[in-house]
Amino acid sequence: MNASKHIALIAHDNRKLDMLDWVRFNRETLEGHELYATGTTGGLIEDELGLPVTRFLSGPLGGDQQVGAGIAEGRLDVVFFFWDPLEPQAHDVDVKALLRIAVVHDCPIACNRATADFLLSSPLMRGQYDQLDAPVSITA
Repeated sequence: MNASKHIALIAHDNRKLDMLDWVRFNRETLEGHELYATGTTGGLIEDELGLPVTRFLSGPLGGDQQVGAGIAEGRLDVVFFFWDPLEPQAHDVDVKALLRIAVVHDCPIACNRATADFLLSSPLMRGQYDQLDAPVSITA
């Protein structure tokens, strides 16, 4: 993982304003990285804050799966996923798959603002980081 990270940003509907506020607060830090986001979240970040974002599909339309594929293929380094565990999601299976793939591939993932603050402010975000060579083994 290089010093400039490939960062995915995802937020469920009830967390989008929190994500926008968090990105606004951390704008200077995030500008030094390449940003990716699921559809609506990426559009809001581009429109409201003017930051360049590579957009995937909306989460329920396959965006969560695209982020998971990016993690599995080594194209994404870190995920900030402000999800709403109290609101039922039609694509809950995709959400769980994304969380699972992040853990399997040793990808840092923050699912709430406090964790996002700790992760983004870590000295490891500013330098090169050597991840594990192999994904976590899964036994049947």
